[in-house]
Amino acid sequence: MTRLIMTGTAAAILAAAGVALYAGGSLRPQPDISQLVSAAIAADASPPIYFRDPDRKPLYSLTPKKTSDGRDYRAVHASEDVSFDEPDAAPDTRGDRKIRYYRNPMGLPDTSPAPKKDSMGMDYIPVYEGDDSDDGSIKLSPGKIQRSGVKSEPTELRRIRTLVRAPGTIQLDERRVSVVAMRAESFVQKVADVTTGSRVTKGQPLMDIYSSTVSSAAAEYLATITSKTTSAVESYGRGSRQRLVNLDVPEPVIAQMEKSHSVPITIPWSSPRDGIVLQRNAIEGMRAQAGDVLFRIADIAQVWATVDVAERDLGTIAVGQPVTVRARSYLGRDFKGLISVVYPQVNKETRTARVRIELANADLALLPDMYVDAEIDTGTPAPVLSVAESAVLDTGSRQAVLVDKGQGRFEPREVKLGRHGDGYVEVRDGLAVGDAIVTSANFLIDAESNLEAALKGFAEAGNPKDGDAAMGAKP
Repeated sequence: MTRLIMTGTAAAILAAAGVALYAGGSLRPQPDISQLVSAAIAADASPPIYFRDPDRKPLYSLTPKKTSDGRDYRAVHASEDVSFDEPDAAPDTRGDRKIRYYRNPMGLPDTSPAPKKDSMGMDYIPVYEGDDSDDGSIKLSPGKIQRSGVKSEPTELRRIRTLVRAPGTIQLDERRVSVVAMRAESFVQKVADVTTGSRVTKGQPLMDIYSSTVSSAAAEYLATITSKTTSAVESYGRGSRQRLVNLDVPEPVIAQMEKSHSVPITIPWSSPRDGIVLQRNAIEGMRAQAGDVLFRIADIAQVWATVDVAERDLGTIAVGQPVTVRARSYLGRDFKGLISVVYPQVNKETRTARVRIELANADLALLPDMYVDAEIDTGTPAPVLSVAESAVLDTGSRQAVLVDKGQGRFEPREVKLGRHGDGYVEVRDGLAVGDAIVTSANFLIDAESNLEAALKGFAEAGNPKDGDAAMGAKP
């Protein structure tokens, strides 16, 4: 006796026939069983379109395959394939509308004027008149929009805050450094209790000096101002006083000599400014030649931060921009300053340029050579039209966004971008204030809806062509 072996499809057909015999509770005329069997065998005779895991796990293969325990994947024929397309909420009203072209079922930028299959055997999807707009927009069903988590937000004017970060060090303000040096041969008679690192104030005594040149000039000046002379002699006296000034004798010392009418043996020399003693070379009893530096004093109430800015960021750096400096020694504390100089040279090894920032340092917390990190605000000074960075689809050669037109329709729009910052990007061309832009799931819309073909259609909207060529169809 011949055994009839049927697959799931054949069994399903015969089961359906058996149900039909007793539908409505009454026995109906029996169908021709041989015809049903032939139909079932014919249905299973078609080659499988793919293979799936026998335990119905979400595992698939285009070729025969086995599970890890040696069982064969189950063949799935065209009659058994499940469609994942959503059923239309309303009846199909396409009627006799003309098919304009066929698009790739996987959303690839490929269309055809005639029915065809892709490399996996899937049929190209027909696009009817009215389904594809001439403006290049994309239409998705409400279900797909909901499942994809599509979100839109309007464009608006906002200030793009862009920060350039650069490391650097604290340096002395060159304009606030003074040296104490003699302008004539002198001897250091006594040195005050001041050492390297000491903080001094303007007018504070540093040392006592004896100089025969200074003493001679002082005696000549006193002789002039104490004698009863004519106006010519008074003019000579003013010249004698200027000689003392040229020898850098402190003004308080000259005033004291004018009051006492006597020349001191040693002259006290004082600090010319508030600051920190960076260098002390004065030693008691030493002989100092003209020009020898005895003290170096720097005022650090205002300092410089010199930072190294990467070459790619130099175009956004300008004098006067605000800067926030953070010292690694003071966590959580910010120092505010302004860019004063951008040095006109790029380091060829590091490809960076040096930038000088002026900082107030009233409490003297910042010390020379201290490491700091600077944040330079290079953002737009005024609000500009902007969108979220997540809304931009960047293909490398062009940038585009999806404009939400409502009713499930999305229009790809090519844009020209500007500065980036704080998760937003400036839009210089292509959008207007208030345009609703897709900010979430835009890449899913891209994959679903053949964005490249839509962009091409949008670009050609201003120069329409006849036939399928106007829609980007391929032969």
